[in-house]
Amino acid sequence: MSGHSKFANIKHKKEKNDAAKGKIFTIIGREIAVAVKEGGPDPSNNFKLATVIAKAKANNMPNDTIERGIKKAAGDVGNVNYEYVTYEGYGPNGIAIIVDALTDNKNRTAANVRSAFTKGQGNVGTPGCVSFMFDKRGQIIVDKEECDMEADDLMMMALDAGAEDFAEEEDSFEVLTDPDSLEPVRKALEDANVPMMSAEVTMIPQNYVTLTDETAVKNLQKTLDLLEDDDDVQAVYHNWDE
Repeated sequence: MSGHSKFANIKHKKEKNDAAKGKIFTIIGREIAVAVKEGGPDPSNNFKLATVIAKAKANNMPNDTIERGIKKAAGDVGNVNYEYVTYEGYGPNGIAIIVDALTDNKNRTAANVRSAFTKGQGNVGTPGCVSFMFDKRGQIIVDKEECDMEADDLMMMALDAGAEDFAEEEDSFEVLTDPDSLEPVRKALEDANVPMMSAEVTMIPQNYVTLTDETAVKNLQKTLDLLEDDDDVQAVYHNWDE
């Protein structure tokens, strides 16, 4: 594949997350609660929960915190009222943006998302207006500095475990999988003590768009910052080539 792991962006986000780890753990805790409500507390029989646990581990959430979250959710299923909602829209110069949220108040979240788009000179569109420009994939990012394994060995291990693609970037390795294969591939790397920066199901743009206008860049960054600071927003995907 033509490499485009966006590792620098992921690293930047991780640094931001480290500064606000409590918020990240709260977000993942919500995801655990919803996953347990939908499929039960056993990750071996609940793929969504297994995926959330992979995300939690990639964000360095302690195992005992994960286990407590699962037990709490299992005993509190009736009170879990969060629901997933996705918004799609356009930033400056037609940049495609997808926003995944997990909320207990859809009206509040919709208003906040719309405001973030408007303040950045963009607009929220109809469902499906930009998602066709993205592919849903499992994505694992490995920091080269932290990984002792040779690229070829890592690639073969990932492919043997079920990965579909592997790319070597300047500062990272990127492993792509079918969404359903993310957990077994992640588990194989974990068992081999491969340190992972991130491991999650994501939306990868089919093409990236470069912005050269400084005002457009500033407006787009304003929208992205507002979205990422919103407690209801779980993930933001876009096709801006930063």
